[in-house]
This record gives sequence, structure tokens and C-alpha cells, in this order.
Amino acid sequence: MHCCASSGSKSCIELAVLLQYSKLTRFAPQGYTGIIILLGARKLDNMLRDLSKPIRTVLRWQLLATAALMLVAAAWVGTPGALSAALGGSVSVFSGLAAAVVASLGRAGSAGEVLLVALGAEAVKIGLIVVLLWLALTMYRDIVVLAFIGTFTATALIFAMAFFVRDA
Repeated sequence: MHCCASSGSKSCIELAVLLQYSKLTRFAPQGYTGIIILLGARKLDNMLRDLSKPIRTVLRWQLLATAALMLVAAAWVGTPGALSAALGGSVSVFSGLAAAVVASLGRAGSAGEVLLVALGAEAVKIGLIVVLLWLALTMYRDIVVLAFIGTFTATALIFAMAFFVRDA
């Protein structure tokens, strides 16, 4: 509720009042504390909506490719294959999303600043890829390397297709 009061948004305040006095939370000593989570989800939704159409389209393609390759890997080697494919796809999806967010937050006034923002976004993406690949390969003992690397490669190539998606 504190976060809601500071934003001053009428709909946010109405939501907080509704949640605080609902039947489920009437007897709770401090009301419903999930409002902070709801506001975070709302901010994330607004942030994703602010990303360009090519990035949103490519992220959707990556998720669809990950799901399809998970089904293939599940039919091939079962649950470990499906989980490995899901991990491989999520490495690419999360690193691409992080790069897109970093690029969208950067304010560039000149061509040189645009280049610096783009290089910073790529640095974040590559760093996150290295860390996530290392975590997945060291933490998941039953990883099916072919499914993991194959899905990661396919989704990484799909991310490169953002260049070809029209922004209209």
C-alpha cells in the first residue's frame, strides 16, 4: 500500500483499497501485502509493452521455438531432454530480453551515444549468456547437452531475426 500511495494513480489507490478491505484480507492484521507484487507486475507489463515490435515478435518466436523443441526433446529422451531444451531456450530469451531492456533504457542523442548504448546492451547480453550457460551446465546434473545447446543455438539465431521484422 505504501508503494501505491506514493504513485498517486487513482486506479492504483482504488485497487489497494479494494484488496485491503476484501473478505479475504479483512481479518489480516496489516491487510493484503500482495499489492507490491501486483504493482511490480504492472510495471513489468508496461516495460514489455514499451519494447519495439520487432523485439516483442522475436521474443514470442523464441518462446514458440523453445516449446516446440521441448516437445521434440521430450519425445526423444524424456523429461531430462525437455528440461534441457527449456533451459537452453530460456538462456537466450532472458539474455535477449535483458539486452532489449538495457537498450530501451539508454538515452542517446548522437550517433556515438547510440553506438555506446548498443554495445552496452550487447555486453549485458553476452555476460548473461556466459553466466546462465555456466549455471545450467554445472547445476543440472541430468542435462542433455545436445537438446540444451541445440535449443540455445536455435533461439539465439531467432533473436538475430529481429533485424528483419518490420516496425510498422
